[in-house]
Amino acid sequence: MLLHAKESLRKMFSAATSYYGGPMQSHALSAFDLRHSLNSYYNKTSRHVFSCKARSLTQFSCGGSSSDQEIVIAMGSNVGDRVSTFDRALQMMKSSGVNITRHACLYETAPAYVIDQPRFLNSAVRGMTKLGPHELLKKLKEIEKDIGRTGGIRYGPRPIDLDILLYGNSQIDSETLIVPHERIHERPFVLAPLIDLLGTSCDGGTETSWHSLSKCSGGFFESWNKLGGESIIGTEGIKRVLPVGNRLLDWCEKTLVMGILNLTPDSFSDGGKFQQVEAAIAQAKLLISQGADIIDIGAQSTRPFAKRLSPNDELERLVPVLDEITKIPEMEGKLLSVDTFYAEVASEAVKRGVHMINDVSGGKLDPRILKVAAELGVPYVVMHMRGDPSTMQSEQNLHYDDLCREVASELYTQVREAELSGIPLWRIVLDPGIGFSKKSEDSAELVSGLKSIRREVGKMSIGASHVPILLGVSRKSFLGEICNLANPDERDPATAVAVTAGVLLGANIVRVHNVGYGAVVAKLGDKFRKKMET
Repeated sequence: MLLHAKESLRKMFSAATSYYGGPMQSHALSAFDLRHSLNSYYNKTSRHVFSCKARSLTQFSCGGSSSDQEIVIAMGSNVGDRVSTFDRALQMMKSSGVNITRHACLYETAPAYVIDQPRFLNSAVRGMTKLGPHELLKKLKEIEKDIGRTGGIRYGPRPIDLDILLYGNSQIDSETLIVPHERIHERPFVLAPLIDLLGTSCDGGTETSWHSLSKCSGGFFESWNKLGGESIIGTEGIKRVLPVGNRLLDWCEKTLVMGILNLTPDSFSDGGKFQQVEAAIAQAKLLISQGADIIDIGAQSTRPFAKRLSPNDELERLVPVLDEITKIPEMEGKLLSVDTFYAEVASEAVKRGVHMINDVSGGKLDPRILKVAAELGVPYVVMHMRGDPSTMQSEQNLHYDDLCREVASELYTQVREAELSGIPLWRIVLDPGIGFSKKSEDSAELVSGLKSIRREVGKMSIGASHVPILLGVSRKSFLGEICNLANPDERDPATAVAVTAGVLLGANIVRVHNVGYGAVVAKLGDKFRKKMET
């Protein structure tokens, strides 16, 4: 049995590494790791594999649990405002005794079994609960009823569907509940979110036991790969999407171009040019005409050693422009982003029509912004930066032993804080922070290391490794140093090259001053990337 389990763990690891195109040498499992994982697994699972069909039911199996159990709950909806329904279900689960700790990405999927019905949204959450499995099932059924689910045809349309996929390291087989869910292995719309909640690192604990409950010796990774794995994402059957505004964006379909609109007197490139409302609106129209998908408006400079404004001062610059830009017809179908790290500014901006929050500090400079972003229900950009603009270029903040690994680890720590504050992973965008607490050679390495960053994040959370990446290289000083261009306005051709590299390596949103260049190279980059992937 021990030899069989060792082989199963090796298969799980092999299946996990297939996500990234080959073995991860720095992450290989040693013999000690295997023994430790197996011993932990057998010590735990021997106590919690049971059948509720038996008459001698334990308090743990069908009643309350004396200790927290880690669980996975699948979510589905294809009736009404699906995203709002998910938001409501999350809140109701939290108030019903489920402490949600992680979220999967959001998927729009074709209906299964009964195909003549609207497309579904699917996701899943991972959390902790003291509720027993049947208590939990009862709570979920109450939530479904409160949201509006009634009886109907099996597999037919429903406003919400909540299923227990996994409960601790237990197997449950009763008349009302089967765990693991018996149809996990045939449903891409269930397996994709489940995989998101795992990591490619074998933790030797809960995740190892969960994999052991799958029907494949290689765990859920093997089950997912048998259905096609990542190769089926982006097809009509299943798409990974970002809810923003009144739409669902498939960010892998095309790279989005974010045009920069600085309302500051002291930004490093265009400071002072667009402080007046008329000038700002004219620039916004120009950016849109050149092909911008998103206008990112900033009223506070975050260049090195910039003086920090108060929230009130920032709003004084921002509000007049927001009030006018939302009125222009050119904004139809476009998105607005606010570049701020203040909770008050983010809240006011969204109330006035902004669709997403771009926080250079990832919640570090004003932690209240995380709760605010969660309540507002808009996408939130988590950028990597050490310190603040006045300290980010200090010797301590510029020191890295392993750049991509450390940036990925620190970014994921910020993602965890965002999730625990209530921002679902499906609303998070990652930004490696080019030029922020980075030397010039570091910035260049990060552009070329985007795949490495995803891979490192994936060791901790596969879902987090799939979220959109925003890349901001435009006119940055590292380009000037490499190309010997002191004037930022002369760096647009260098920016175009860096953007092209970024798109080829997995950037999904590119933030640029010159949208004319940015839109062209993004389109070409998409074309080249798709050719390289086929």
